[in-house]
Amino acid sequence: MPRNVLFIMCDQLRWDYLSCTGHPHLPTPNIDRLAEKGVLFNRAYVQSPICGPSRMSFYTGRYVSSHGSTWNNIPLKVGEMTLGDHLRPLGVRTALVGKTHMTADVEGMRRLGLAPDSEIGVRVAECGFEPYERDDGLHPDGPRYPRNPAYDQHMKQRGWPDENPWQSVANSAEDADGNILSGWFLDHADKPARVAEEDSETPYTTSRAMDFIREAGDTPWCLHLSYIKPHWPYIVPAPYHDMFGPETHLPPVRNEAERADPHPVFGAFMEERVSRAFTDEGTRTRVLTAYMGLIKQLDDQIGRLMAFLDEQRLTDDTMIVFTSDHGDYLGDHWMGEKELFHDASARIPLIVVDPRPQADATRGLRSAALVEAIDVVPTILDYFGGEQVPHIIEGRSLSPILHGQAEKVREVAVSEYDYSMRDVRKRLGVAVKDAKLTMLFDGRWKYIFAEGFRPMLFDLETDPDELKDLGADPAHADEIARMERLFFDWTRRTSQRTTISDAVIAGRNASLGEAKVGILIGYRNEDELRDVLAEAAQQEKS
Repeated sequence: MPRNVLFIMCDQLRWDYLSCTGHPHLPTPNIDRLAEKGVLFNRAYVQSPICGPSRMSFYTGRYVSSHGSTWNNIPLKVGEMTLGDHLRPLGVRTALVGKTHMTADVEGMRRLGLAPDSEIGVRVAECGFEPYERDDGLHPDGPRYPRNPAYDQHMKQRGWPDENPWQSVANSAEDADGNILSGWFLDHADKPARVAEEDSETPYTTSRAMDFIREAGDTPWCLHLSYIKPHWPYIVPAPYHDMFGPETHLPPVRNEAERADPHPVFGAFMEERVSRAFTDEGTRTRVLTAYMGLIKQLDDQIGRLMAFLDEQRLTDDTMIVFTSDHGDYLGDHWMGEKELFHDASARIPLIVVDPRPQADATRGLRSAALVEAIDVVPTILDYFGGEQVPHIIEGRSLSPILHGQAEKVREVAVSEYDYSMRDVRKRLGVAVKDAKLTMLFDGRWKYIFAEGFRPMLFDLETDPDELKDLGADPAHADEIARMERLFFDWTRRTSQRTTISDAVIAGRNASLGEAKVGILIGYRNEDELRDVLAEAAQQEKS
């Protein structure tokens, strides 16, 4: 049996901010080497362009409307199977170092009598992972967000007595007079964080992953190494803070026509505070300087980790999955943050390195196949020889592409977003139940269904930058109708019957099964029943 999987996820890493995906001024040689050793899926999309729902889809292999965790801090309900639940019966230790954004279904656990500190309770509360060290990477002062005591202790050992070194050291700068400048404020993004580079979050998380791998020994493992960066606060320690000046920054992808008469939902998001901030060129420049530095630091740590796998002689036995939970607008389309479906937000880098000989023919392939985040779980399950369970997992294994047996696994990629928790909903006057967006992309046409509004439509063949919304154009009514039918087809999938498979149902003989246990519906007499049972027995023998 193959031994290990290293499932690496970055947070808020855009698909196009790597040199192997086309960024001309941001060298990422270590990530590039992963692409050379495996397959780079060039058209991969998340199931939701925001942390929590996206990650719950990554971990369950299910669409957002199936697992129900539709926004950050909305619990993943008890009973949803995750990657660890599928792998643990195979003898695979499934652990976490870093972020999940998982919120436990405390009420559901209480109803079922699951103690949160029991072995099962911890797994349910931690998205099926063994939390070797969970760190969701947001620890501002205050009671809402729990701190990571292990990182606090690490920083104290490095000589920082601060009460909250995550905020005051790792994510803050300092001026010439010793004043602390919070990294939350975008004006400080281009300043060096106070923390020494080797003690900052990304190297620390890498070290903890290496600790786990050493400890795991010969036990087969799947480690989810989940970096918090380059997610905000946008600040990075020296020497990365000034590596990428304005001459290395790509111009924003936007034009004035987008603001002239936008779709109402798009227009409302353009008015968010973070979007307005990114229309200021000085702010955008400072953020991009830090964002690119954070990515460069990540790439260096990936190189460190790959060298470690080589030293441990694990490279030939380890599948590596490298990806992100969503992108970052960075001022494109007059937007900041993520949350809508332009490629800057919903498209992600995805590299899979399959060490098995069957994948030798595709090493270095740049696949144009449409891929979804939910495909990661069945791909990992397939790698470990697990049985595919399509009545539970809605994603599709990428092994046929990795092994050169197929060029694609689907015709359409789907992503969903629930904006009911956002102020945008109130400003639009939309009811909570109607604050839903669904995107379908068929490789050319990107269609967004917006409950209560007209749809959005982009033709990426003629408009790859997604600058012209054709959703209100009568000339494209046929295309909209076609995409709407695809959306209707997708909504009619069976996604909640997870306790019994289609194959089991298909193999049943309902009427005969009832007769065998004495449920005699429609039989006129005992002779008729005897004849039916005799015929069935004969068929079973043959």
